Amino acid sequence: MRIFAIGDIHGGLRALIQLLNKMEVKDEDTLIFMGDYVDGWSESAQVVQFLMELSQKINCIFIKGNHDVWCEEWLRTGEVNPTWYMHGGKETMESYEHFSNEDKKKHLEFFETMKLYYLDDENRLFLHAGFTSMHGVEKEVFSNTFYYDRTLWEMALSMDNGIKTDSVIYPNRLKHYNEIYIGHTPTINYKSYLPMNAVNVWNIDTGAAFFGKLSGMNIETKEVFQSDDLPSLYPNESGRNR
Repeated sequence: MRIFAIGDIHGGLRALIQLLNKMEVKDEDTLIFMGDYVDGWSESAQVVQFLMELSQKINCIFIKGNHDVWCEEWLRTGEVNPTWYMHGGKETMESYEHFSNEDKKKHLEFFETMKLYYLDDENRLFLHAGFTSMHGVEKEVFSNTFYYDRTLWEMALSMDNGIKTDSVIYPNRLKHYNEIYIGHTPTINYKSYLPMNAVNVWNIDTGAAFFGKLSGMNIETKEVFQSDDLPSLYPNESGRNR
């Protein structure tokens, strides 16, 4: 059995299908999606539908991202968050144009069942953004930290990789987990088109919402698979490159 962590999709269905084909996904594999399935490219609703159907055939774990929270709220209430609308929500709403109310209800239920984090049997933590509690995710006070926080990644980047875990200056919140996998902060912000590693944190978001690629990583071997860059797959669109 292989386990893959897959980065932020942001409505790029063509990239997702291309990535899964390159990974040659098998029925016995497990796919852990790091969140932000919507907002960006033109096929957000189609991505959600595809993932719902995929999960009927293969073991999938869906982490909830901040864009998913916005979309979920719109599906539930019909109210449009102005910040969401400006950051991909407009395109997501348009992608639902030909979906029935019953379809939207099923999508809402899908969003409602997503996990804020997932901890596997090997003590590897998966979540969209980060957490701040020095006692670990179970002691986190505010749930929105799981899909908004960037301090975990910023802290990991700033650390000296030579620091031992028993050092008095080693951050307590990193000691709880063997590895931590996140998305949310595109690695292209740091001029990297590949997933990045800092101490025991792996960032799988390689900027598919913008001009980067969609990435999947085998968490055992650390082999990386990628789609083409999203602008080449959606040449008549701008994604979130506004």
